[in-house]
Order: sequence, then C-alpha cells, then structure tokens
Amino acid sequence: MILQLQLYFSKDTELEGELRKLPNNCLAEKRITSEFSLLYDSMDQVNGSVITEFVLLGLAQSLGTQVFLFLFFSLFYVGIILGNLFIVFTVIFDSHLHSPMYILLANLSLIDLGLSSTTVPRTIFDIFIPKMISDLFKERKVISFQGCIAQMFFIHVIGGTEMIVLITMAFDRYVAICRPLHYLTIMNFRTCILLSVAAWTIGIIHSLIQLVFVINLPFCGPNEVDSFYCDLPRFIKLACTDTFRLEFMVTANSGFISLGTFLILIISYIIILVTVWQRSSDGLSKALSTLSAHITVVVLFFGPCIFLYSWPLPTVPVDKFLAIFNVIITPFLNPVVYTLRNKEMKVAMRRIFNQVLSFRKLF
Repeated sequence: MILQLQLYFSKDTELEGELRKLPNNCLAEKRITSEFSLLYDSMDQVNGSVITEFVLLGLAQSLGTQVFLFLFFSLFYVGIILGNLFIVFTVIFDSHLHSPMYILLANLSLIDLGLSSTTVPRTIFDIFIPKMISDLFKERKVISFQGCIAQMFFIHVIGGTEMIVLITMAFDRYVAICRPLHYLTIMNFRTCILLSVAAWTIGIIHSLIQLVFVINLPFCGPNEVDSFYCDLPRFIKLACTDTFRLEFMVTANSGFISLGTFLILIISYIIILVTVWQRSSDGLSKALSTLSAHITVVVLFFGPCIFLYSWPLPTVPVDKFLAIFNVIITPFLNPVVYTLRNKEMKVAMRRIFNQVLSFRKLF
C-alpha cells in the first residue's frame, strides 16, 4: 500500500510499472490504485480554474420580500430610464442648454442610465438588460464567469468615468463663478468634448488595471457570491489563492481614489464659496443654491463607494444596502436633484413638454 500511495501522490511512471509486475493475487490492490489515480486526476481538475459560473445569493429568499423587491426595483428602474433620458433629450433638443454645464449633465445622465442597467447581466451580449429584476423569482440565480467579468468591467468603467465627470463639473462651476469673464474662453465646446472623451478613457483604464490582475485567478469553489451582482471585493475572495495583495490593490484603486476624489471635490466647493463670500456676501446665497445640487450628487455617489471599497471589515447587510443605493437610488435621485434645483432645466423641460403637446394636437 505504501507503493500505491506513492503512485497516487507522485504519479511516477516507474513505480506504476513496478506495480503492474505484481502477482495476480494483488489485483485488488491494483484496482484500488487505479481508483486513487482517477481521484487524483479529478483533484487536478478541481484545483484548476474550472468554475464556469457563479451563483448570486441575491437579496432575499422569502416570496413576500421578493415581490416587494420586484415592485421596488421595477418602479425605480422605470423612473431612472424616464428621468435620465428626459434630461438627455432636453439638453439635445433645447438650444438654450447647449452649454458645457448641461452637456456634462447629459453625460452624467447617460452614465447613471448605464450604471443601473449593468447590474447582474448574464453575458456581455445582454449587458444592458436589467437581469436583477428577472432574477428575483429564480431559485438559483446564476451568472457565467465571462458575464461576471464583463459586468465588473462595465461597472468600473462607468464608475471611473463618473468620478472624472463630477470633477469636470466642479471645475466648470469654479470657472463660471470665480472667473466668469474667461468662462467662454476656457470652457468652450471643444474643451468640453475633450474632457468628456478623457473621462471615458480614464474610466476604461481604471477598470482594465483592476481586471487584468484578477481575470486569470484560479477558482475551485465555492462559487457563491453573496450579492445580487458581481463586484471585485467579493469576486476576489472566492479565488483559491492568497489574495491579500489584490484586495489591497482594489482598495487603493477604487477605495482610496474615491476618498481622495471626494475630499478634493468638497475642498474645491468650499474654495468656490469662500471666494464668492469674499467678493460679495449677497452672492453667497446664489452660489450656494447653484452648488447645492452638485454637492448633493457628489455625496450620493461617493458615500457608498468609499464604504464599499475602503472599509476593512465588510458587513453583508450594509454592503447590500449600499449596493442598492449606488445602482438604484443614486441614478434615480440625480435627475430629481438637478431638475428641482435648476431653474433653466425646469423651464427647458416645460418648453419641450409644450412642444410635444402642440405636436400631438396637430394629429
């Protein structure tokens, strides 16, 4: 049996040849050895990256909770689609809004629309289908390995792009309030387009830097993700290897960058308000009214991101709540915040709405 165990662990061909020379009364032992070899082969397969799909544990198991979540997500998703598309169409078709501020706002609306629509796709081909809603009533919520990678890629592309867009919007407000005479020279249409392209380019680079280190990780089980979509922190923890360095890389790339960007934006808004206050105390209230929508959106976006990627001790219920807030609540609230706090946007929306009504009356 010592020879058999050596054959199992080492699979040495010479030892296997010696075993075959054993007398016939050792056939039973040879059969056991063969079974050990088959087991060894199966263990070889398991120890490789053989997992082809992941099971998403979702948000709830009871039917009543699933029905509530289905209605909740469906209503909010419809609101996200209508609200953000309405902002995009208003900016496109209303000539009064063809300025850098509103072009960036339309870009932000497209980003929010994409972020909410990339939650839990099955494959890259249906990446823009809100599978999170259809999965609520499925007992086994499965996403393929390729679909999980694709989803993480798009989520981090959109998240990285939104960070740069928010920085660009803060810079736009700084120039408009602190250097109004140079605004049209600095923030012209060409500059706005270049900044938008740069935002998407940085977002793609931000996502690729993280995925290039995790795409070849070995996965041998378990394959259950305790969430309703794939994201890097929980994905990395499933790997069959030491992931401390990768976890630190994700924290540095997503968590610390989110925290640093948030602090830079808050400081920039404080500088703007202080500058306005030093020039005229009467203009402070107007500047604060203008910046309040931007500050609200910054807090809504960066708050969950900082906690999800920087907090060293993950708590599943809180993480799930913040994930819902990040992909459902924030994209829903952004159009509401900008339309309620912006008079020009509300006037433009009324004009578009009246034009639609007058067009329908013609038929």
